[in-house]
Amino acid sequence: MADDLRARFNAAMKEAMLAKDAARTSTVRMIIAKLKEVDIAARPSGVDKVPDDQVVAMLRSMVKSRRESVELYRQGGRQELVDKELAEIAVIESFLPQQMDEAAIAAAVDAAIAEAGASSVKDMGKVMAVLKKHGPALDMSRANPLVKARLGA
Repeated sequence: MADDLRARFNAAMKEAMLAKDAARTSTVRMIIAKLKEVDIAARPSGVDKVPDDQVVAMLRSMVKSRRESVELYRQGGRQELVDKELAEIAVIESFLPQQMDEAAIAAAVDAAIAEAGASSVKDMGKVMAVLKKHGPALDMSRANPLVKARLGA
């Protein structure tokens, strides 16, 4: 699927360029450049192209850093920069797999706790390992605090 994502990036780049959508073109270029950096960083470990889960992690990281920037720009009263970052977030998120909603995450966490037989915070690692089976549809950063709360941290 990583090749599928890579093909989607290239197709989106062509579409944005043909539509003369400068903002989208710029954001897709940024994604492709970041992906090349990640691929190059992985070469010493014998990997030419990073797998899909790492591409998704890279995209999530890009979204996270932009959300942090949005907060800083809001505090600084720079609405034009807030708007630019939000537009980039929208483009990046369009490549991410559909995320589970809060109710689905809560249900997955409850099921994982039951499956792992977890009873305290010491079992958190087991629960998180079970949750990994949901793959890119489950944002672990959203599940983590829920697991802690359920296990009584």
